[in-house]
Amino acid sequence: MAQADDNQAAASRPKVEKSAAQWREELSPQDYQITREAGTEPAFTGIYWDTKTEGIYNCKCCDTALFDSTTKYDSGSGWPSFYAPIDESRVVTREDDSMMMRRIEALCANCDAHLGHVFPDGPAPTGLRFCMNSASLDLKPEQG
Repeated sequence: MAQADDNQAAASRPKVEKSAAQWREELSPQDYQITREAGTEPAFTGIYWDTKTEGIYNCKCCDTALFDSTTKYDSGSGWPSFYAPIDESRVVTREDDSMMMRRIEALCANCDAHLGHVFPDGPAPTGLRFCMNSASLDLKPEQG
C-alpha cells in the first residue's frame, strides 16, 4: 500500500475505545501500565532501544503504523528515539506536568496509548526527539 493510501486508511479508521478491563485482557501487565497508565520502562531495558531492524513501528494497542525505522536514531537515552512519526496526524501530544517537570507527552491518535515524550533536542530535519517506550510499540520488520 502506498504511503498516501496508508495515511488515508488510518485517517478513516474509527477511534479505538475500550474499557480498562478490555485493555487488561489484551496487554501484559507491563504493557498496560505503560500504554494505559502513562508509565515508563527503565532506560536500556526495552526490546527496541538498540535494534537496527528495518521496518515500521506500530502502536502496541491498536496496530496503527506510527514510526518508520528510517527516522530512528541512537539518542543515547536508552529508549527508541525517532525524529518524526510516519504522519503527524498519527501521534498527538499534550502537556505533561507529572514527575515535577514539564514535558510533552506523545500518544497514539487512534487509541490514546501513551507512547513516551517529545523533546526539542533531536537531529535535523525536525529537531525533535520522539523518545518512545518499547512496550508501546510493535515492530513489523521490512519484508525482503
